[in-house]
Amino acid sequence: MARDEEAVVGRLLIVEYEQVKEEQRARIGFRDNLLYATLASMAAIITFSLQGGGRPELLLLLPPASVLLGWTYLVNDEKISAIGRYVRQDLGPRLAALVPERPRVFGWETAHRDDHRRISRKRLQLAADLLLFTVAPVAALVVYWTSGPARWPLMTVSVAETLLIAVLAAQIVVYADLHRP
Repeated sequence: MARDEEAVVGRLLIVEYEQVKEEQRARIGFRDNLLYATLASMAAIITFSLQGGGRPELLLLLPPASVLLGWTYLVNDEKISAIGRYVRQDLGPRLAALVPERPRVFGWETAHRDDHRRISRKRLQLAADLLLFTVAPVAALVVYWTSGPARWPLMTVSVAETLLIAVLAAQIVVYADLHRP
């Protein structure tokens, strides 16, 4: 490839980098706001279930809300990680290949993953994600189950919700990214 072509390709790769990093930034903001949305929805559902003498069956709204928001959180988190992988494993090496000295490009993309406390932080994040998106809705189900006689249609719904929560929990663990870089 001629030097002029390499320069054009290099500029295109930089533009692509800027675009994927902008998408990553937007997804990070959206993902982080999902935590607040989940907490707000939980607070609202719990408040409604406690008003007027208590209606524990309203707690059955908490698991689907948690699963929906948790799944959206998980998908965005995975896309954020996928963008980082793409920059580290594809885009960076292609850009470095255009330079004769083959410098390390986009060093931050790998440097922040080399922190010796990364795994402990990822484990704590996993625990927080499980607590918010799975333990809290299971606690709501336990309160419903123990609050008095349950009607069979709602009991069936609660069992289905338990399965959904279990699937989400498994996916959260699978995508936790606990391995070394």
